[in-house]
Amino acid sequence: MKHILARTNLELLAQLACSRVLLAFDFDGTLAPIVAARDRAGMRTRTQRLFQRACELYPCAVISGRSREDVLERVATARVKHVVGNHGLEAGEDIASFERVVAAAAPILAAAIATKRECRGSEIEDKRFSLAVHYRKTREKQKARAAIEAAVRALPSAMRIIRGKLVVNVVPEGAPHKGDALTALRAAEGADTALYVGDDITDEDVFELDEPGRLLSVRVGASRRSAAAYYLRDQAEIDGLLSTLNQLRGSLPS
Repeated sequence: MKHILARTNLELLAQLACSRVLLAFDFDGTLAPIVAARDRAGMRTRTQRLFQRACELYPCAVISGRSREDVLERVATARVKHVVGNHGLEAGEDIASFERVVAAAAPILAAAIATKRECRGSEIEDKRFSLAVHYRKTREKQKARAAIEAAVRALPSAMRIIRGKLVVNVVPEGAPHKGDALTALRAAEGADTALYVGDDITDEDVFELDEPGRLLSVRVGASRRSAAAYYLRDQAEIDGLLSTLNQLRGSLPS
């Protein structure tokens, strides 16, 4: 894993800037800092300004675990060409079937979790096409996560469990993921390559595509367990990456 903002990688970013590239980002922990109250998440003023400029210079996408409507409200000032919610699921064709599966599973999961003492303080977020069980407020977080995952595995319909930062994401088995969404958007744009920046386990679906020359993968925070090729030291460095990409493309002859 290499630091994407190291001087030795400036030429790589310059090549990216002059190519047919799609820029894609996760939202929480990437474009916006992680916050305790998820409803208060938002980009810093400088990030917002830099991202707005990036959307003017490049085709840009946000691929988030949040619902599409939720993300659109948080990036309202930027003309983002593509917004895909629910971990990439909303890019699929047969999303109505996933909605039915989630609608049936939600009350069963809520009832199961309500009976478990270790899950007290957890909250279920219904995102229409997926569920997120937040356990940040529970006392014994490891026990809470284990109990939540056991309840998910007991659901009548098969579900994919995706661990996040103090959240268990519950997605219908077989639904498109972030890697599928990025691949589809890159093709729709006719882009030769894509840059994707993410910070969580759900973003590994993109990082694991392993497409040299067609994907530049960047993780927020270095990790030996990640399949990403490059990293940013922390979320605040997204400003440096956006600024560099904006300057490089803005300096190209028109």
